[in-house]
Amino acid sequence: MSEVAFWGYGLAALLYGGFGLYAFVAWRGGVQGAVLLVAVLASCLWAAANAALAYHAVPVTALSAVVLDVVRSGAWYGFLLVLLVPLGAARSRWPVSVAIAIVVAQIAALALVYSQGSEKLLPMSPVLAAWLAHGVFGLILVEQLYRTVPSASRWGIKPLCLALGAGYIFELYLFADALLFGRLDQDVWAVRGIAHAIVVPLIAISGSRNPSWTLRMSISREMVFHSTALAASGLYLLVIAAAAYYVRYFGGAWGRALQMTLLFAGLVLLGVVLFSGAQRARLRVFVSKHLFPYRYDYRNEWRRFTESLSSAEGGLDLGQSVIRALADLVESPGGAVWLKRPDGAMVMRFRYNHPACDGVEPSDSPLCRFLGEREWIVNLEEFRGRPGQYQGLVIPPWLSKLAGAWLIVPLTGGGGLIGFVVLNAPRAPFEIDWEVLDLLKSAQRQAASYLDRMLAAEALLEARKFDSFNRMSAFVVHDLKNLVAQLSLMLKNAQRHKDNPEFQQDMLETVAHVESRMRGLMQQLQEKRSIDPPRVVSVPGVLDKVVRAKRVQRPELGWDGSAGDDVLVHAHPERLERILGHLVQNALDATSDDGRVMVRVEALAGGLARIIVEDDGCGMSEAFLRERLSRPFETTKSNGMGIGVFETQQYVSEIGGRLQFHSEEGRGTTVSIELPRIERGEAEKRSGVLEGNA
Repeated sequence: MSEVAFWGYGLAALLYGGFGLYAFVAWRGGVQGAVLLVAVLASCLWAAANAALAYHAVPVTALSAVVLDVVRSGAWYGFLLVLLVPLGAARSRWPVSVAIAIVVAQIAALALVYSQGSEKLLPMSPVLAAWLAHGVFGLILVEQLYRTVPSASRWGIKPLCLALGAGYIFELYLFADALLFGRLDQDVWAVRGIAHAIVVPLIAISGSRNPSWTLRMSISREMVFHSTALAASGLYLLVIAAAAYYVRYFGGAWGRALQMTLLFAGLVLLGVVLFSGAQRARLRVFVSKHLFPYRYDYRNEWRRFTESLSSAEGGLDLGQSVIRALADLVESPGGAVWLKRPDGAMVMRFRYNHPACDGVEPSDSPLCRFLGEREWIVNLEEFRGRPGQYQGLVIPPWLSKLAGAWLIVPLTGGGGLIGFVVLNAPRAPFEIDWEVLDLLKSAQRQAASYLDRMLAAEALLEARKFDSFNRMSAFVVHDLKNLVAQLSLMLKNAQRHKDNPEFQQDMLETVAHVESRMRGLMQQLQEKRSIDPPRVVSVPGVLDKVVRAKRVQRPELGWDGSAGDDVLVHAHPERLERILGHLVQNALDATSDDGRVMVRVEALAGGLARIIVEDDGCGMSEAFLRERLSRPFETTKSNGMGIGVFETQQYVSEIGGRLQFHSEEGRGTTVSIELPRIERGEAEKRSGVLEGNA
């Protein structure tokens, strides 16, 4: 076994030496890296000394091998303790004390043996006991390190723990057997170097995964890929060999034939796997996912992506910002966004560095179903070369003819597919791997949430526009109802007073007034805006118009115009006349024909004008005043709409006034409106024209 030992320890010396040289070049001055470098170099010297011992066994080489073994064990103890101290596991100092004690025991055992002048150093029981304790305590330190490291950080330390744990288990077996039988098993000692050479790659992997050791180490993806493939192939062959051995052992007369058949089938299957591009791609993805750092700095990428979405750089709208943010992830110059319309069809809404396209894709088309169900990112170049990977996908003709189309990124929100993005071909060759696809999938969900909110905001804005139009229509209908009521009352009285010249004059004035009001309402509806700008208004003049328009109704309307035209406010003449007409009409409707309705205006101190409409009609309850009066579509009248008081409340608040109701059931209602008053001199400076005069 001397040849096996020589080559095994020689291989270990080469591996530790190469790794030590690499670690020395990659070292950036950290404590952990320095102690690791010492442990690796000590292991290299130890392996070289044992190779020399296997080649030529003399006392000098034997003593060198044992002394360097003590140095190696102490160096690895030191490395484990340096890793444990920051974690708090070595603060009690007992691991350090035990490590020192074991190393001292090894040295003492060697000194004892050397003082006796024996040439057979290794078989002596004190040395074997000290080395057995070395293996036990090494396993304790490895276990403490693995348990103390947080679970989120074990990914980086796991290969090291596996390597050192396996090495200490081998040491434990070797020296326990030697102590039990009083001699070293030469076969086990011969493969000791190979065992320690096998764990070197695991230590190197941990070094590359832990930049905190200040070792700038990295391992080639191709190297790890081929090493993993080789290891998997070896494991596969071992499994096949074990199965073949089992078949041969229990197969009787057919055992050897079955063994050969199984081995041949296993080799053929291995060849199929090794030469399969799909299997190699899966293995490459597995290696990249689990053995290497990520391709992107996700914190920076995500920060840049969200900033692109939240800020409109260069005057870009939200849709263009989404295109640019997604395109920057894959070096694409631009693209276009198709979003769902209310009818369900997908149409181009936004484009960035992309030509216009009138392609329309139904929401139930094969493309939309494929994107919505699988949420796959479609690589059109890959689809053209290998369409079998996208089973069920049908590219519409308009998309096939779209120049420069490269990737189709679905936009999926909480309610399913809301659209998709077509990105143009990249500026330079760009590989689409699993990591790019994962990043794009996460980014598209974020972008889809922004666009989904945009669509919801657009729908809400449209609904508000309809609501505003419907509210204006309700006000107009309410005004029309009052105008129709005036015409109906006039026609009713015409049967009795049609020959009266005064009635005829009043009838013509009423018809002219109704025609003017209806024309203004129609114009307001057509233009969807107010055609009544605010001006300086004489309140008595407006009230005089209202009273004259209502004089044909019963009960008779009383009007106190003693304030003259000096009570001026800044308001919209038509709207002010309309709300005052609403209040007067409500008072007339609530009062019997022999009752009393009185309208008056007062100039108050403090720059206020007060308009009062009072009646002795049916009145309103306190609960109705408190809970229902100011709400739209609430009324006590059988044919009322409940809009007048709501509109009055809103308009009076809009021009800075205050509306108050005082009512009691069976005794009538008093309505008062207080508005900011304008002095005549100030009014003439503002407009020079007073609205509302008769």
